[in-house]
Amino acid sequence: MPRLSIGHKANFDMLKKACENGDLALMDCQISETGESVAVICLVNRPDKSSDYYEILPIAMMFNGDPFDILNPPNMDEDGYAFPDSVHKGE
Repeated sequence: MPRLSIGHKANFDMLKKACENGDLALMDCQISETGESVAVICLVNRPDKSSDYYEILPIAMMFNGDPFDILNPPNMDEDGYAFPDSVHKGE
């Protein structure tokens, strides 16, 4: 089965913690290579809680379109990924 990287797992843990603390923002950004507008989930870091200064760390992009048309999920029965003819799209 495909494995997630240590970096992706660490980012997911940071995302969960930020969610618990209310330190998330949803921002409209632009993909630099294509110019496409995309919604981005960002962590908000406030190093000094008494200040209005904050830092934004983009951590995940939302899908434009149906993710079932874009992704092949992991195949739970064998190594690799499930391909469109073997995936139920929840329709």
